[in-house]
Amino acid sequence: MIATEHPFTLPIGYLDDEGTLHRDGVMRMATAGDEILPLKDHRVQANEAYLVVILLSRVITHLGTVPAINPKVIENLYAGDLAFLQDFYNQINRTGNIRLHASCPRCEHEFEMELSEVGGS
Repeated sequence: MIATEHPFTLPIGYLDDEGTLHRDGVMRMATAGDEILPLKDHRVQANEAYLVVILLSRVITHLGTVPAINPKVIENLYAGDLAFLQDFYNQINRTGNIRLHASCPRCEHEFEMELSEVGGS
């Protein structure tokens, strides 16, 4: 079975209006509709850069205790978190697996590793 939802932790975190920081979330894999339908949105037509905002608001299913993920939430992310989410989106939609940069705690050797679901290849 293919894993369609992937957990993530934002490097900085989304700070809501009450001052609560939300870092842990879940992103699902995108469908064709997720990538096509935002192109009809007037905000995207006026500014192509807004596509990522609409797209991420469609595929992020959870972010801490935020009740609903909408474009306003994505607009209020810090730039570092937005860049992280764009990379994460590309990783999970390219292969279904997540590539991470890691280092050995003993010898400090740095390497890339790919995470897959239990039973995955």
